[in-house]
Amino acid sequence: MSGVGWFMAIILGGIAGWIAEKVMKADHGLLTNIILGIVGALLGNWLARLIFGTTAGGWIGQLVIAVIGACILIWGYRAIRSRG
Repeated sequence: MSGVGWFMAIILGGIAGWIAEKVMKADHGLLTNIILGIVGALLGNWLARLIFGTTAGGWIGQLVIAVIGACILIWGYRAIRSRG
């Protein structure tokens, strides 16, 4: 999450993971939500830079990017799990 410190990254990651959990109708714990949110933010920022050449700024922009990335991660996990 560009522009935020470690503590805020954990808080935003937890919120983003929780929102993604609700959007995707999943059931995860707090630690999984934090990890999903932080990794989702990394994935979302990478995709935004790849597609748009830039990423969203500020806490709200990073939260939106993290939620989108976390939803992609949940979707990917489900796709892989359903195949096996």
